[in-house]
Amino acid sequence: MYSSLTGVIPYIAEISLMIHIGSGFIAIALGLIVMRSRKHYGIHTKGGVLYHWLMFAVCLTAILLCVLAWPRIWWLLPVAIGSYALALLGYLSARARRQNWLPLHVSCQGGSFIALITAFLIVNWEFLTGEVGLYSIWAWIIPTIVGTPIIMWVQREIALGRRPHR
Repeated sequence: MYSSLTGVIPYIAEISLMIHIGSGFIAIALGLIVMRSRKHYGIHTKGGVLYHWLMFAVCLTAILLCVLAWPRIWWLLPVAIGSYALALLGYLSARARRQNWLPLHVSCQGGSFIALITAFLIVNWEFLTGEVGLYSIWAWIIPTIVGTPIIMWVQREIALGRRPHR
């Protein structure tokens, strides 16, 4: 029985990887579009829902890939779970719209996007720089160095009543 299962595992891994890469790529592109779109019903809200489901797909496929290739990509598991947890919390805060929901929404969605970009850089760092991304401190911290001040600026704009523009 196990021998018949091993023949299937490469196909499961290959399909999972294709879904993972495709969902991640679309989530990055969509995230950029949604962040820049007007904050009202339409592109921002519908795109935000799609971003949430793409992040869910990225997380599920990352978990499956980690199980199939643990020694090589174990590090992807906490990044995937953390980034989806942030995306889910940001999505739910926007849906519930409880008091002071907007700062939580911005921080969580921004944090999930930073985690998504971090994983992208780690995987592609060697292609970009010649250095293995998993061992490069820069691949791990550049998204945070760039993204955190942007999130902090948006938070300040919200607190001052200048955001969102409608």
